[in-house]
Amino acid sequence: MGLPENAALSSARFDAAGVRLRPALLGALMAALSVGPATARAADAPSPAAAIPAAPAATPAATSAASAQTPATSAAAGPAGPADGPEAHAGGEIRSTLEDQQAVAVTIYNDDLALVKDRRSVRLPAGRVHLALRDVSARIRPQTALLRATDATGDVHVVEQNFDFDLLTPASLLEKYVGREVGIVRTHPTTGAETEETATVLAASDGVVLRIGDRIETGRPGDLPGRLVYRDIPENLRDRPTLVLTLDSSSGGERAVELSYLTGGLGWQADYVGELSADERTLDLTGWVTLENRSGTGYRNARLQLVAGDVNLVADQRRRAMQADNVMVSAAAPPSFAEESLFEYHLYTLSEPTSIADNQSKQVSLLNASGVGVTKELLIGGQQDVFRRAVGGVGRKLDVSVFLEMSNDRASNLGMPLPKGVVRIYKRDAAGNTQFVGEDRIDHTPKNETVRLMLGKAFDVTAEGRQTDFEKLSGTGPWQYQFESAYEVEIRNAKSEPVTVTLQERIPGDWTMLQESAPHEKASAGVARWRLLVPAEGKIVLTYRVRVRV
Repeated sequence: MGLPENAALSSARFDAAGVRLRPALLGALMAALSVGPATARAADAPSPAAAIPAAPAATPAATSAASAQTPATSAAAGPAGPADGPEAHAGGEIRSTLEDQQAVAVTIYNDDLALVKDRRSVRLPAGRVHLALRDVSARIRPQTALLRATDATGDVHVVEQNFDFDLLTPASLLEKYVGREVGIVRTHPTTGAETEETATVLAASDGVVLRIGDRIETGRPGDLPGRLVYRDIPENLRDRPTLVLTLDSSSGGERAVELSYLTGGLGWQADYVGELSADERTLDLTGWVTLENRSGTGYRNARLQLVAGDVNLVADQRRRAMQADNVMVSAAAPPSFAEESLFEYHLYTLSEPTSIADNQSKQVSLLNASGVGVTKELLIGGQQDVFRRAVGGVGRKLDVSVFLEMSNDRASNLGMPLPKGVVRIYKRDAAGNTQFVGEDRIDHTPKNETVRLMLGKAFDVTAEGRQTDFEKLSGTGPWQYQFESAYEVEIRNAKSEPVTVTLQERIPGDWTMLQESAPHEKASAGVARWRLLVPAEGKIVLTYRVRVRV
């Protein structure tokens, strides 16, 4: 249960609905401070409203729901909830929230990693002070945090820093009260009168164990005969992740500071959508960047940069898994990215600030390219093991894969570094409706390189291969074995137009083509390639004999 912000002081006690103060305690607190809230704020002293936020009284329905589901909470005084702005609190802690944020920049990498630079304006006294920076990422790597002063009014030195991620929940509050007293409030079913009994929490790991007078009671918090009432909130519980720094400031007053840190929970990927032309010779390509924020905080009006490339990271076994809760998708935004080289990577900078809410997925336009030249290839891949043994059977079916290839260069109306991602291809049918025809994942692709996509298997073009002869010529050891074998590959085309099919056989060892019905090219040391034109509604048969020494 989180605590309310900007709450006013009132009477009564803190239960499942919020925090309230008894009038006597309020008077004692104000007397101790000897200053009113408005005067305290003007003098940069602790404000009661900031130090101990209050909440409206609970409605009967809310109280009933809280009693049925979770233990009620109570805090009569102590380090309560958050405050807006850089406020001083009991114990000398100054809290800073997003209200103090002047600017934020986020650089997101591919592998669940981001660099956050959070610039805030805070009022610090001279000397040693504890600064609690709220609303930082819940996935922050505290060892990477760096705070520096960005003004010229004096140095700020970090003496110590602590990342408080033990968050305030009904369960954590109950655990912190082991060995301490709580109240159990019962409501009379007829009169509605409330009575309170004191209990000591003995255990809270699996349910709760309470000592009430001279008896022991156990159960789940929601099953107890009443609701639990707590006297205060332990100092080491926070309602949201907080980075607490002990600082030595050489001068006091309003200071501009910047906190930089690495965090998980932020990621991005590129997604591409291409629409093939009717003749399948060109493609209209659109690229999108999909951002995901599951870091536990939002980034308002952030300067966004993306790094494409594989940055080396030392393995960290303490990384927490990302939680996929309440993911929302925002509408596509018109701003575009400017690309530049950075070290051995590529950096993409969004042209204008954008806001990334927590648990949000956002898409931003990356590229638009029309008329990109493409070629389609029907490919049959072979198997190495058939050249060293006799293969029985009358034939084996061979897959005919469909590939789409494009050159990432200016001549093809493209020519920009393409971050890795998924490319999805569509084509319009005879009625003009767009249909999905396949997708493939690409790696980071520099300009002037080739993008090759495997979209699926051909339906109307089929192939079958069989071994027609096999003979072991010699050999008793490595590089002494010699085999000679013959093969026949039949390719059939059910289309009404001729198609070109590429057959690639992966032949092991030292090989020599002895006979063939169509000439091959040696694509590499272990690949023989044939390009065969198959007539419309017809077939073609390729035969060849090869000698292999392995």
